[in-house]
Amino acid sequence: MPATVMSALPKKSFARRHWGKVTLFIVVGLPAIGFAVWTAIALNWSYSDGKRDGYVQKMSRKGWLCKTWEGTLYTGIAKSFQSDSFQFTVRSDSIANVIQSMPGKKVAVDYQQHVGIPSSCFGDTQYFVTGVRAIPE
Repeated sequence: MPATVMSALPKKSFARRHWGKVTLFIVVGLPAIGFAVWTAIALNWSYSDGKRDGYVQKMSRKGWLCKTWEGTLYTGIAKSFQSDSFQFTVRSDSIANVIQSMPGKKVAVDYQQHVGIPSSCFGDTQYFVTGVRAIPE
């Protein structure tokens, strides 16, 4: 075709020229961005926070891809009386090491509750321990 005829044809839109890339972005990219935003909000926004005291019964490091520390705190009247248990997650290795260094001692843990976390990769519970201290008996 002569150059004058080529310039007279309308240029295809961006979406028509790159339909494969646009479709891939809509199918894969938008859900991935939505998941990332949802995860960031759920992990950084605390629904509630508080303190619990008791005796740590177990601590274990779990997870296929994202390793977190999972534990159980018994909040009974005495060491042998286990009236209530509190399941918690520790994401920090340093806090987990402090908890593990106090076997048999009464401890107080500070925690934050994060509701709506989209995957168990970030922890098995909603309660994330942010601090720990020994309580004298």
